[in-house]
Amino acid sequence: MGIKLSSSVREQVEKGVSILKQGGVVVFPTDTVYGLGASIGISSAVERVYRIKERPRDMALPLLLANVSQIDEVARSVPPPARLLADKFLPGALTLVLFKSESVSDIVTGNNKTVAVRIPAHPIPTALVRGVGTPVVGTSANLSGQPSALTTEEAQAQLGDKVDLIIDGGRCPGGKESTIVDLTGETPVILREGAISREELRQICPDITIKEGG
Repeated sequence: MGIKLSSSVREQVEKGVSILKQGGVVVFPTDTVYGLGASIGISSAVERVYRIKERPRDMALPLLLANVSQIDEVARSVPPPARLLADKFLPGALTLVLFKSESVSDIVTGNNKTVAVRIPAHPIPTALVRGVGTPVVGTSANLSGQPSALTTEEAQAQLGDKVDLIIDGGRCPGGKESTIVDLTGETPVILREGAISREELRQICPDITIKEGG
């Protein structure tokens, strides 16, 4: 993951961990776009994320993990293709949709039976997840339907003072959102083609298909 955190950013991360543990909501950079996060275990904080983004409650919130082993904490019946894709592309700009485990609240998943997970290739979100000790809800730090934020200024312009902290880690290096792959069916399906192309995915899962309009 290569990026070294300065002492000022480390202080912001420590403050972010404290806020998340207390049920607060934090904005932070990732390897794709700025994210808006809350602790998975605090329902009131997760509800705030929906309100801040003005996001429909039936639209599930993705989860950010610190390492591949955490996938088994939040998902069940993880199929072999999911593990192959995780080994190849995570940490990175790939989101896996899997059947959720009982430990994941329906608030997080919009009452769906699936959960979307990702391990960012960026030290700030993974440090937050490690510090909190559980996966963190991590959706893009923008109002629903508006452009994703690549800088703290863009996040601030959309979300203003609705959040408890914005961690300034500079401009996001990615700029393109993650590719989303659904692994709950007989064959993997690309729901959204993002930073990782279908050609790259096909090298690992030759039978992968793409959702029409994805």
